[in-house]
Amino acid sequence: MATRETSLSATLIELADTLVSDYDLLDFLDLLLERSTGVVAASAGGVMLTNGKAELQVLASTDERMRLMELFELQRQEGPCVDSYRRGEQVVEDDLERSSRWPQFTPVAVQEGYRSAFAFPLRLRGEVIGALNIFRERPGPVEAADLHATQALADMATIGILQERAVREARQLAGHLQTALNSRVVIEQAKGILAERAGLTMGEAYQALRWYARNHNRRLREVAAAIVSSDLTAEEVTIMPDQGRRTS
Repeated sequence: MATRETSLSATLIELADTLVSDYDLLDFLDLLLERSTGVVAASAGGVMLTNGKAELQVLASTDERMRLMELFELQRQEGPCVDSYRRGEQVVEDDLERSSRWPQFTPVAVQEGYRSAFAFPLRLRGEVIGALNIFRERPGPVEAADLHATQALADMATIGILQERAVREARQLAGHLQTALNSRVVIEQAKGILAERAGLTMGEAYQALRWYARNHNRRLREVAAAIVSSDLTAEEVTIMPDQGRRTS
């Protein structure tokens, strides 16, 4: 017992140590598969994760045979990993040859040499983002303590995956905000140019920009950039009825 707990603690620390700010998700999942298959003495494993459309995708696998098996599982929407994701709970099948749970999946898995399958949800509180799939080439149960240990690794992986997603989304948001800020600076510059060269107020200059952009099917920031770069003149932009400058 002490050896198992010590090994689990060491593995959790090892996984946690990889969760630096710029860690590689695929490397992290490869380590997860190596350690989790070791816990249950399995030969193959894989990870399925949801994408932005809440659809499962194969993201990591121990080998090509396992990857194809998981793709088949997704194609048929039947198998341990799919069930674990849908239910948010562990799925245990310790003798595939005697099982009738998955009529399409099981015969193919057995033909590929797999005899038992175990799946663990990747979940945090009420959110399930995927599942960890483990196959063995022999039938037989896995000790409850080993199932618990593997779920602990899956839980740690969930934290790492969600962290990676949060960092990626934050970077995307920061990029969007910076783009918006840059666009606003250019628009303000263009308004100043129009106001000075066409004798407009800043409000009228902005209305002129909007009018030109809408009537030429161009983005506001593109028109503003063209004015700043002198690709568009103030005269070209302000040739419109006076009321067009003062209406939205």
